[in-house]
Amino acid sequence: MSDTGKNKGKYQYKLYRHESDLDDTEQRLLDTFRKNKNSSLKTLIGIYKGHYLELFMAVVLFAIKHCPAWILPIVTANIVNIATNPAEDAGRRILTQVVIIVFAYAQNVFTNYFHTLFYARSIRNVERDLRSTLVRKLQQLSISYHNEMQSGRLQSKIMRDVEQIETLSSQIFITVLSIIMNITVAFGVVVSRSLTVFLFFIGTIPVAVCIMVTFKSRIKSYNREFRKDIEETSVHVMEMIEMIPVTRAHGLEEWETDKMDSQLYNVAKSGLRLDMVQSYFSSISWVAFQIFQVLCLGFTGYLASQGKISVGEVVMYQTYFASIIAYVSNMITLLPTIAKGLESVDSIGDVLLCHDVEDYSNKKKLPCIRGEIAFEDAGFQYKSGETPVFEHLNLKIRQGETIALVGESGAGKTTILNMVIGFIHASSGRVLIDNHDMEDIDLKSYRGGIAVVPQMPILFSGTIRDNITYGKDDIPNEQLMEVIKAADLEELIEQLPDGVDSVVTEHGSNLSGGQRQRISIARAFIRDPKILILDEATSALDSISEEKIRIATDNLVKNRTTLIVAHRLSTIKNADYIAVIGDGGLKELGTYDELMEKKGEFYRLRQLQL
Repeated sequence: MSDTGKNKGKYQYKLYRHESDLDDTEQRLLDTFRKNKNSSLKTLIGIYKGHYLELFMAVVLFAIKHCPAWILPIVTANIVNIATNPAEDAGRRILTQVVIIVFAYAQNVFTNYFHTLFYARSIRNVERDLRSTLVRKLQQLSISYHNEMQSGRLQSKIMRDVEQIETLSSQIFITVLSIIMNITVAFGVVVSRSLTVFLFFIGTIPVAVCIMVTFKSRIKSYNREFRKDIEETSVHVMEMIEMIPVTRAHGLEEWETDKMDSQLYNVAKSGLRLDMVQSYFSSISWVAFQIFQVLCLGFTGYLASQGKISVGEVVMYQTYFASIIAYVSNMITLLPTIAKGLESVDSIGDVLLCHDVEDYSNKKKLPCIRGEIAFEDAGFQYKSGETPVFEHLNLKIRQGETIALVGESGAGKTTILNMVIGFIHASSGRVLIDNHDMEDIDLKSYRGGIAVVPQMPILFSGTIRDNITYGKDDIPNEQLMEVIKAADLEELIEQLPDGVDSVVTEHGSNLSGGQRQRISIARAFIRDPKILILDEATSALDSISEEKIRIATDNLVKNRTTLIVAHRLSTIKNADYIAVIGDGGLKELGTYDELMEKKGEFYRLRQLQL
């Protein structure tokens, strides 16, 4: 681990770097973002590494399929010249020109199919790889990162920003490629026919460059503001949806609507500002190029009147110049899309280049743990905290013991649990698992031997079976039914029409709080953990549900090292020890009876609940 992971002073946060779980494609994408972090365009090109051959074939096929657009002006000029100066074989010559252009159009059916196949397959594969890499990176980023970054913003990066890159990539192979090739061919034909007309054509380039430079920075700035407002709105929408039951219960629908309207107004305002600068940008470029097109017609008409070019060439030059004007205008119009895509590249890079990830590399694996936990002079302070949560904490938990952590809100009970899980690390001192410093062990292997039952059970859309066996798909049905019995879920399963295969709706909204909690306990059972963590598992339940949870947890804690946080002190009488946390450390430690006889802090807290 780098020096950033060492203690510097009394309290210091640690950054963890870990890339060993990345496959070759994900590692390549990460290296691309890191190498080209100062250039969005280079990053965009780099993420297609490995697809260059397919993209080259797409370019070749594009040139073939698009050739009618380049041949038609020449064929048109030839036919006009033949018609204005007819010869004996005029009919045959005109027919030849028609056959050529018809054949050029016909081949488009086949070449367009394979052109699309090559470029679209490359883009979709990169789109998938980007999202997959983002998902894997999010799984590696620390819990503190996720606590600080709203989920709505991360969702926007995975879906909207990757979609913007896909849109930009598609535009490059549909519009930008067409623009570049058409302008190149048009200039090539013109310079081969008339240097004078070519120089006139070249005069349009400085105008286009000036317009682009003038508006580029402003469009980029407005687009960045718009993207941030969209991300912020995504966060507010997710929060609003989750808060609907609370909002409805308190009759705050209008208040919540007004709050969202304010955010939506900001999005509309920044979006309108972006739309107007884009519109102003497009109209100025369109007017400038239309004037140039009229001047081109007058200029080539004058040359024809002087006998320097033919009438057919006037038509050809006008067609080519109109094409150049149209394509340059399209390029300018495309600039906002390019800005959005490149901004999204930077947005994704913010996540992929974040170093706040856990480090498993070169760490000791613990495939089997006994369950001994020790805090040795441990201290912790949050980034935003002015004072440490606790200091010099010394606490030893033997294998198979159950210890309950009690104390007032904010005393540091959940912080201790998070340190045991490895979500946060000691700012000073150390935490030992089976006599191994947690700084030196592979947390991924260690967590395979622990289970957590949180205060608010987390269920996902799927069946009850899926929620219980989460991460362990090979569980036999007999073992599953034993776990269901131990978690006191038999009655619930029997009542449901599809039993254990009944569907749980989002967040388990079709189940009661006690039922959700017992499913969460069953999920812990199925893992057969050596260390069990119960974080206020009964704090929000009624007495009947609490009793069922107590029976289930009594079954669960047998022969396991268990840490319990409980507000209801009556539920922890059977704990081997009770640790009273407060005043920045361990205030009391003993059995329930010992602490009640002592009539200290625990006794005071217990009396408050009677």
